[in-house]
Amino acid sequence: MAIDQETFQLLKTSVQRFVQERLVPAEDHVEEHDEVPADIVQDMKELGLFGLSIPEAFGGIGLSLEQECEVACELAKTALAFRSVVGTNIGIGSQGILMDGTAQQKAEFLPRIASGDLIVSFALTEPNAGSDAASISTKGVRDGDDYLLSGTKRFITNATRAGAFTLMARTEGAGSAGITAFVVPAGLPGLSLGKPDRKMGQRGTKTCDVHLDNVRVPAANIIGGVPGKGFKTAMKVLSRGRLHVAALACGMAHRILQESVAYAQERKQFGQRIGDFQLVQAMLADSQAELLAATALVLSTARRYDASPLGASDPEIGMQASCAKMFCTEMVGRVADRGVQIHGGSGYMNDYKVERFYRDVRLLRLYEGTTQIQQLVIGKHLMKAS
Repeated sequence: MAIDQETFQLLKTSVQRFVQERLVPAEDHVEEHDEVPADIVQDMKELGLFGLSIPEAFGGIGLSLEQECEVACELAKTALAFRSVVGTNIGIGSQGILMDGTAQQKAEFLPRIASGDLIVSFALTEPNAGSDAASISTKGVRDGDDYLLSGTKRFITNATRAGAFTLMARTEGAGSAGITAFVVPAGLPGLSLGKPDRKMGQRGTKTCDVHLDNVRVPAANIIGGVPGKGFKTAMKVLSRGRLHVAALACGMAHRILQESVAYAQERKQFGQRIGDFQLVQAMLADSQAELLAATALVLSTARRYDASPLGASDPEIGMQASCAKMFCTEMVGRVADRGVQIHGGSGYMNDYKVERFYRDVRLLRLYEGTTQIQQLVIGKHLMKAS
């Protein structure tokens, strides 16, 4: 799945222009009001950003993963809250349906997801099940042609905007084999939202708990129609999503480096620009080298993903995606730290963008698998291969 290069370049140029002309000027508004303006969300719909990864047959643009990563990198050159608005529709919210859903489920949900008329969230994490996703306790009890779902999901991105959730519940007993994936409409009786989370950074990104109290969901809403396959679906979705997050890290690192270079060219100490001092140049050089290496890793892994007949089910690709997620998100943390250091005392002040970006990128090392989980994935794969 990919669009031709000429069409893709036109899209990428449009996204770059949109970021610079619409999103960057709105960064302060998002930081102050903790909300992405509705007119910007509408512009995102018109640009087709909600359907980047959805095939054209279902109303999307149909990018390859490599192309998606390139666009994600561009979207991440501004406040990450903007990308978050479309992020679950592009990735973890929709991909379970796209990868494993029935023909009827794809026809019912994907066109509305692609248009942005339906915001869909991914609901896996729970109060006592984060990195240990196989231990989720949300229950699904069969009742005739339905399931009754009860439990709590935590830190669910776009939950306040969502019209539906791709949600994992335990239906078949203990362990990963007992987990089933459902599409759960947001308006069902018994489903409620907790108060919005107050986070360290990424203001404008909406997360909260999702509570389920005997929510009646038709068995027809099981993704793929087969109970007990949900954990495998979730892991495939997360494996693919890790490359998207790695691309976000590259885009934000580019923006932070850009801000740092501009400050180093402008700020003077001891009668000259601070960028003329070798120790400042060394920090800039380290950031540039790491950014180039990270970008190359993301794009090469995405190309392997696109070329593999197994896609997200390919263990080698999954390991490489973990490498990219680990390296790139750790990289942007170092770039952000250097950016604050280059700005000196000003880098600790909210008036300068590096302060908020420093807070924003910290989350990238946590969601869709912490750095430590990526290390385990990589290490276990190597031990099996040896």
